[in-house]
Amino acid sequence: MSGQVAPKTAKVAKDANVAKDMASNPMRQVRIDKLTLNFGAGKDQKQLDKGVILLRMITGIEPIKTITQKRIPTWSLRPGLPVGAKVTIRGPAAEDICRRLLTARDFKLRSSNVDRNGNVSFGLKEYIDIPGVRYDPAIGIIGLECSLTLVRPGYRVRDRKLRKARINIRHRVSHDDAAAFMGTRFNAVFEEE
Repeated sequence: MSGQVAPKTAKVAKDANVAKDMASNPMRQVRIDKLTLNFGAGKDQKQLDKGVILLRMITGIEPIKTITQKRIPTWSLRPGLPVGAKVTIRGPAAEDICRRLLTARDFKLRSSNVDRNGNVSFGLKEYIDIPGVRYDPAIGIIGLECSLTLVRPGYRVRDRKLRKARINIRHRVSHDDAAAFMGTRFNAVFEEE
């Protein structure tokens, strides 16, 4: 009997050591790759201009317009029509803006805001909830979408031009890793749905 119990406890001890090693390993540390702010307006060009002003006001960066690639007759869309705007922020500015955006949500997220690849996406219904952003009568009340991309060191191999490689499944940022990162870095609380 004791021969059967020993391997099981040895496996638990081994798993605990692996978890401890992974936490102290600098290659396992999760970090922010980029923060993307999106605004979709459809075919309404006046609304799109308001969204461009809003994204510029929040970030201080000139947003780019997203353009349709396909024809969708039911929505009256044709190729080449601008339908949205987006801004990509990297580095320390991404963390600062993300903290402000989470403040507007009272640091509360849902489990469904994190996908299985570790990306965190959430929306804001009203931009006036963001600290430091004042109401502009020219814009009115509109919202935006925020997407935070999390990576680990070594993710460059999937994006490089020569000798692309895939990321091992044990090295990818999982749903639990992203939730733990958001909890420790931003004190985010995940609510049940």
